[in-house]
Amino acid sequence: MYRNLTIRQKQIVWAWAFLAIPVLFYTVIRFYPTGNAILISFQDWNLLGDRTWAGLENYEKLWNDPVFWKVFQNTFVYLLLGTPISLVLSFVIAYHLDKLRFMHGFLRMLYFLPFMTSAVAMAWVWRWFYQDVPIGLFNNILASFGIPQIKFLQSTTNALPAVLAPAVWAGLGFQVIIFMAGLRAIPQSYYEAAKIDGVGWFTVLTQITIPLLRPTIVFIVVFSSIGFLRIFDHVFNMTTNNPGGPLNATKPLVLMIYDTAFNGFDMGYAAAQTVVLFTILLIVSLIQLRLLRSN
Repeated sequence: MYRNLTIRQKQIVWAWAFLAIPVLFYTVIRFYPTGNAILISFQDWNLLGDRTWAGLENYEKLWNDPVFWKVFQNTFVYLLLGTPISLVLSFVIAYHLDKLRFMHGFLRMLYFLPFMTSAVAMAWVWRWFYQDVPIGLFNNILASFGIPQIKFLQSTTNALPAVLAPAVWAGLGFQVIIFMAGLRAIPQSYYEAAKIDGVGWFTVLTQITIPLLRPTIVFIVVFSSIGFLRIFDHVFNMTTNNPGGPLNATKPLVLMIYDTAFNGFDMGYAAAQTVVLFTILLIVSLIQLRLLRSN
């Protein structure tokens, strides 16, 4: 039968043969768990007993849960603060580092090192930084100048920024490398023409560099947004004594899902939270791609 196929048909057969493994992988590893999570969100299940149909009860519980809305707010604070801060910082660092020639490779390695470091180890180091006198580094520095110590992780106002800071710092190196790759991809002829015309650096930055970096910016914004919406490691390890911080001040949606599923053993309710997170990730990514895509 194969011998009777045309060359075009044989190419299609071989294409599907090579695609079969990744398609099977995504079906088993990605699509099936996603569909199963959506199904569980309409059921009651304690992880050990049988599943029973609950309809929309889990989503009604979610709608009336004040803790969920607090966590929902925290998640978007992480997104709305972390994404622009990390974007601006990484661009500024990459822009100046790209012009630097002395110890360029070494400095680039230093910026990238936090991204390669274990998030757990990093979170515990920052947790040590935030401790009270005489343990904490930051409060010891403040005390040396006669400034009262700050309750970083024990305050409802300071806890979230204190957790967000190492999360931004951890991802900064990766974004710097991506920005530098985008800067290196811009043809030098544009800059040479601007230099001949006597165009100022700010005009070059806003009219040449940033517009030509739009694909890079789109990638970093989407990648960073997904990371901040899924933030977990830093929050969990920096607030182990009180997961989620004081009055859930730092608790993100992923930590709530973990707590509901493996501490409360309410898999249906946790699955409903997961569906909400999946929907948020999808909507935010589509909106960003729509707004930032290149014309």
